Amino acid sequence: MLTVLGISESDERTYQRFLDAGPLTAAQAARSLEVTHAHIRRSVTRLVEAGLLRKVERGRYLAVSPHTALLPLLRRRHLEAETAFADARNQVEALSERYREGRLRTDPGNLVEILSDRDLIIERTDELYGSARSHVWVLDRPPYVGRQDGQDYSNEDELALTRQWIERGMEVRSIYCPESMERPGRFGVLLELVALGEQSRMLPELPFKLHIIDKRVALVPLTGKVYDDLAVVHSSGMLDALIELYEAYWDRAEPLGGAGPSDDKDLDEQDILILSMLRTGLKDQAIARQLGYSTRTTTRRIAVVLAKLGVTTRFQAGARAVSRGLI
Repeated sequence: MLTVLGISESDERTYQRFLDAGPLTAAQAARSLEVTHAHIRRSVTRLVEAGLLRKVERGRYLAVSPHTALLPLLRRRHLEAETAFADARNQVEALSERYREGRLRTDPGNLVEILSDRDLIIERTDELYGSARSHVWVLDRPPYVGRQDGQDYSNEDELALTRQWIERGMEVRSIYCPESMERPGRFGVLLELVALGEQSRMLPELPFKLHIIDKRVALVPLTGKVYDDLAVVHSSGMLDALIELYEAYWDRAEPLGGAGPSDDKDLDEQDILILSMLRTGLKDQAIARQLGYSTRTTTRRIAVVLAKLGVTTRFQAGARAVSRGLI
C-alpha cells in the first residue's frame, strides 16, 4: 500500500510491526518478523530517515503516528506528481511543435490547418486554449465559437476562462470594438476583466477576428461565420505578419479602464458605466443592449447624465468625466 509513497513492502511490514507492538529494539523486531538483525537495522534506518520511526530510550524505536508521518509524504508525492505531469505535458507540446516543424519542412502546406467541421473547430479551439502558457492576444468581434455542449459562451464562461489564464501568470491582451457588445452585459464583463488583470483596449472597428496563442499559433476565421472554416496558422512568416498586425492595432487602440472612485454624490454607479461606454464610442442602441433598456429610455438616461455633469455634448461629458477621474 505504501509503495506509492516510496516505502518498500519490506519496510512497510517493519513499520506495521512497530505500530502494533509499541517501542521495540531492532533485535526484538527481527525476532518477531523472523528476519535477520542486519535486515531489520537497514529497514529501521530507512524508516527513521523517512520520519516513520523515532528512537526512544535504551535503543528502542517507536512508530510515529501515520497522520504525522505519512500525510506529509503523501502531499510531497502529490506535488511531485503534479510537477512531473506538467513537465511531461510541456515535453509533449515541445515534441508536437517539433513534429509540426518537421512536417512543414517536408510539406509547406502544413503551415495552415483549415478546419471546416463545427465540432472539430470547437474541439481544436478548446485544445489550443487549454495549452496556452504565456500569451493570449485577441482581436475581438463576432462571430464567436460556441461550447462543446452546443451552447454559446456566456459572460460567466468568459470570466472563468480569462481568470484561469491570468492566475497562470499569462499576458492577456484584448482589443474590442462596438460589435463586441452584442451580448447583453458584455461591457460590464470587460470592466471586470480589466480588474482581473486583462489588458483591454477599444477601436471603432476591427477588420476580422484573431486569436494569437503563445506567439506560436493564430486562429483566424476565413469567412463571416466561424463555424464555416477556421485557419490555424503555425510558426511561419504568415504568423509573424499577424503578430506585427496585432501590435499595430494595439498601438492605435484606446485603453479601456474601469471606473474610478467617485465622491460625486450626483452620479451613481450606472451613470459611471454609461460614461465609460460613451467614452469608448458606443451608440445608444449598443448601450441600451448592455443596460437592458429600450433605446428611447437609454437616450433619456444619457441626457440625464450629461445634465448632471453640466454639459451638452458627449465629447464634453467624456472630457469632464476624465478630468474628474470618474473614468
